[in-house]
Amino acid sequence: MADKKTDTDPMAQTESMPMLHRVIFAVLLIALIILPFYVYPIFAMKVMCFALFAAAFNLLLGFGGLLSFGHAAYFGGASYIAAHAAKVWGLTPELSVLCGAAAAGVLGFVIGSLAIRRQGIYFAMVTLAFAQMVYFVALQADFTGGEDGIQSVPRGDLFGLIPLADNIALYFFVLAVTFCGILLLYRIVHSPFGQVLKAIRENEPRAISLGYDVNRYKLIVFTLSATMAGVAGATKAQVFQLASLTDVHWSMSGEVVLMTLLGGMGTIFGPLVGAGIIVTMQNYLATFGAWVTVIQGVIFVLGVLMFREGIVGVLARWLKRPL
Repeated sequence: MADKKTDTDPMAQTESMPMLHRVIFAVLLIALIILPFYVYPIFAMKVMCFALFAAAFNLLLGFGGLLSFGHAAYFGGASYIAAHAAKVWGLTPELSVLCGAAAAGVLGFVIGSLAIRRQGIYFAMVTLAFAQMVYFVALQADFTGGEDGIQSVPRGDLFGLIPLADNIALYFFVLAVTFCGILLLYRIVHSPFGQVLKAIRENEPRAISLGYDVNRYKLIVFTLSATMAGVAGATKAQVFQLASLTDVHWSMSGEVVLMTLLGGMGTIFGPLVGAGIIVTMQNYLATFGAWVTVIQGVIFVLGVLMFREGIVGVLARWLKRPL
């Protein structure tokens, strides 16, 4: 088990990436490079945006042990800021994404500073309450467009040179953002900081007794998770040229929880699998209308019953390798 290895040898996970993970990342990258030539690029980009969102959430829940019900605030908040930056301020795509991510990071720091003072269900409720406040602002503020959202967001030119109006060009921009983001999250998890996070998750009183400033670590991981969720939301605004209330709605927070648990909480590749399954169902079962949510619920129940550790979590147990 990966956690037992971590407990007995805290620095083991800080070493270079295992060969199995290198192979998986390489196969994943090759598959993503050829994917837009076989499926609709917009669908593939949507999967990648939500995969990054779920991976960011998994950093907080799976490795930090903190269940947030308000991550839609950072995802959707960054979407609005990035859309506004691109449409009103005329910023380039990369600067728009950075603006959205920075805004999500600041918002995550402020909310996290208050939320980490509570634990368990109280922590979750505090994050949900703040997310509802963000939703109210998105609904009422002038620059958000109210119920219409911010529409017709220009994709612009990458670095002022490469036009992203073409879906294939935009796809490779989204691929670069998503892949770099996931590698960054991987590095965070396998750093000494990540080992302390796992120690806090497993036994917080013991971590305190060892001299770790637990609240500081929680605040850092909360801010990091919010920032990466913001990167995902800002990138999604570029893809769909739209920032809407759906992105900040509480149901979006529920969806990312579902993606993480279905794929495998506390695993590297689980959230990616979970996001792929959920987005694929939403896309290809859209003709069922409202029944999509019912089908999702059934699949989630079956997933929990058959894969109690998530799909990738069970696979990792069978292989006896951390995934």
